[in-house]
Amino acid sequence: MAVDPSPILLRHSTAVPTPDGDLSPGVAWHYGDPLGEQRTAVRSAVIVDRSDRAVIELAGPDRLTWLHTIVSQDVAELGDRKSAESLSLDGNGRVEDHFVLTDVDLVTWVDTEHDRGDALRQYLERMVFRSDVTVTARPDMRVLTLIGPQARTGRLAEMLEIHPEAQVYDAGDLPEQHHEDEPLGFWRIMPPTGEDRDVPVVDLVVPDTEVTQWWTEIVAAGAGEAGVWAQEALRVAAMRPRLGIDTDERTIAHEADWIGGPAEYGAVHLEKGCYRGQETVARVHNLGRPPRRLVLLHLDGSAGDRPSTGDPVTLDGRAVGRIGTVIDHHELGPIALALVRRAVPVDAQLTVGDGEGTAARIDADFYTSDDSVPAGRAAVNRLRGRD
Repeated sequence: MAVDPSPILLRHSTAVPTPDGDLSPGVAWHYGDPLGEQRTAVRSAVIVDRSDRAVIELAGPDRLTWLHTIVSQDVAELGDRKSAESLSLDGNGRVEDHFVLTDVDLVTWVDTEHDRGDALRQYLERMVFRSDVTVTARPDMRVLTLIGPQARTGRLAEMLEIHPEAQVYDAGDLPEQHHEDEPLGFWRIMPPTGEDRDVPVVDLVVPDTEVTQWWTEIVAAGAGEAGVWAQEALRVAAMRPRLGIDTDERTIAHEADWIGGPAEYGAVHLEKGCYRGQETVARVHNLGRPPRRLVLLHLDGSAGDRPSTGDPVTLDGRAVGRIGTVIDHHELGPIALALVRRAVPVDAQLTVGDGEGTAARIDADFYTSDDSVPAGRAAVNRLRGRD
């Protein structure tokens, strides 16, 4: 499906658009120096155009209590100007959608991957039934992302009116002088990114008519311009999966670390009531382990051909997983996320791709051993008289 380029891509002479088939169509892949843009992000701040994100508006007094019954996150009492990440699962607990939601002035804003926007909106519409909720696609709203230690300090924070004590998932109004009518648009603090997960991230959700104005003023306040390559490289280094590239049709929430785990910020609340797919979540959490695990791979940079998303990960000639995002990082070199069988050891000598493939090794810092016994399984063992 053809995608209209974003206003920033159209106006920027050095912008290189994302490759054909990329999950972020119509925005800049980079502005001529992708590795330099990453270095600027971790040292100061950059702004990234993420106008490809699909935005949905949920209005009506029942929106949060209704949403609470159909998604994986506890949102029934989500506070005003608060955000959360959540999943929509199928009946077998497999991940269908991953999205961010923010509640501002009695409206809940949902944004998700470009190619899942229509499907998520249609699903939400089907689930309304008698609840007082209105679901509306908002193609006129765009997402911009600030990344870097200066994203929440100094001139940028002052201009965006981000209060110093704001925590992850807090949100706030953008300055009113940028709006011709009623205030519209907000910022929200997202989980940090980067190799050490210490690089701040701030999203802005703004009308498309104000994207260029915000971009210009943020750059004038000191932020560098960066394409989604920079954002993706830091995301992979932080081992944060992305729906549709690091997941497949079989992925369950535990496999993608969307339930806490190394990702630190989860999209599933383990103590909330019933929702579609909840049985799988509870069973895996209490009685077993997921069949696959998410790992960060370091790839052999001397290999001629780079592996592609969906290529097999093999061990001793046997397929043990699939590769997701493959990206060049400014310090780590070529890296990738992959879903591999849980039994694959951390020191395994892996190969990615067909034929001779590319040598790969697992990053041990993000690898969790299987030594512990799940609480539910331990209780069952005690009842059966097992140690």
